[in-house]
Amino acid sequence: MRPTPTLAALSTTAACLLALTATSCSSDSGAAAEPPETPTVPTGVTVYTSTSTSVHVMWNKAAEAENVRRYEVYRNGKKIQNVPAGKHMIDITGLKPSSSYTFSVRARDADGKLSGPGQAAAVTTPSADADDSKPPTRPASLKARADGPRSATLTWTRSEDDKEVTSYDIYQEGTKIHSVGGTETTAAVTTLRPDTHYTFTVKARDAAGNSGPASPSASVTTEAEPGGKAGAEIPADLQATARKDAGAWNLDLVWNAPKAGGDITEYEVYVDGKFASKLVLGESAPKDTGRISLPLEKRGKATYAVKVRAKLPDGKWGPFTKDVTVKAGG
Repeated sequence: MRPTPTLAALSTTAACLLALTATSCSSDSGAAAEPPETPTVPTGVTVYTSTSTSVHVMWNKAAEAENVRRYEVYRNGKKIQNVPAGKHMIDITGLKPSSSYTFSVRARDADGKLSGPGQAAAVTTPSADADDSKPPTRPASLKARADGPRSATLTWTRSEDDKEVTSYDIYQEGTKIHSVGGTETTAAVTTLRPDTHYTFTVKARDAAGNSGPASPSASVTTEAEPGGKAGAEIPADLQATARKDAGAWNLDLVWNAPKAGGDITEYEVYVDGKFASKLVLGESAPKDTGRISLPLEKRGKATYAVKVRAKLPDGKWGPFTKDVTVKAGG
């Protein structure tokens, strides 16, 4: 005859059944699972004032950069901007003059895990001066030195201003690619391409946003990089479709952005070897793809050859895609 379970035993059995999905009723439940690792906190966060209403934020890439999907920039503890993983600086505008702010940067990986905020960098914007209409003088003696295949160092002589120089903007063939604080006379320029010729100029800016004349130019050629991957600067998967709408033919184009270490915001489209249009993406526009529609010439049935190129983060135009042909008309 089997013994009748006691009330205590029944209670224990019921408790085990209720807890089965959460844990074991064994006296040795084992060690708790360790939480997944989060990305390393980005270090070296630095903030320079650009004008009375803007700053330039920079940081070092996270230790596991290959797994970082993006960086998130925080102002006074509140997230304000997402930055692509290949980019380690950003201009923040819309601030108030004579105001104090703190900025921190966090890394988010491909699994969605977020790093800690790290050490915040503090900055106070300069006061706005409505009577300050005089720009700083031209920076002089600009020199450029290649530091390997993907970076260069620039040095120059300090500009003068009737109030204060708050920043220096670095341009590559007319495109602004970097900024440093007004007390600096040197800058490290990264995200360059191997075995490429660059021409730089520098302009000084004051707290009122007045930008002075450009310095004399300085040129440098980066070193070659053996075994480097080719094609990263070319837009991918270009597709061209001819569409007839209200009796007129249009050319619809779509492509994926190149993996060039930063956001691409400007493209050129060529049709039959000639410039046809420029696409400039606004700040809020998606940067992963490009899309444009062009009217075709009024002519009979024809075949068109289309190609696209991107303006890269280093300020240079990248290589064209291969020609894509499309038939229209008739």
